[in-house]
Amino acid sequence: MGMVAAMKKRTEPGSLRGEALCKEVCRRIRLARGYWDDHRNSACRAERSRALELYDTLTKAEKEKIPQVLRVWLRYRSEKYFGEHRTPPGGGKRKRGS
Repeated sequence: MGMVAAMKKRTEPGSLRGEALCKEVCRRIRLARGYWDDHRNSACRAERSRALELYDTLTKAEKEKIPQVLRVWLRYRSEKYFGEHRTPPGGGKRKRGS
């Protein structure tokens, strides 16, 4: 099995449970934060949405296992920049001319 196939199988939302799911959520949040630090906004937006999708499947006890720094970034700080009230990507391009 190739690396890509292994990653796809590992990250299917329904295939992970318990500790493995918590680890995957943490990994995705850290990856999104890394993209954020590198100013790769579209990659960050995509990874954040995947992390949030998995985070929403956690129980309350499992959510408590996620480090607070990661939870805060995912739920509050990043919402400021990626929330529904923000302009969608690609919508703010200016036209050159006259």
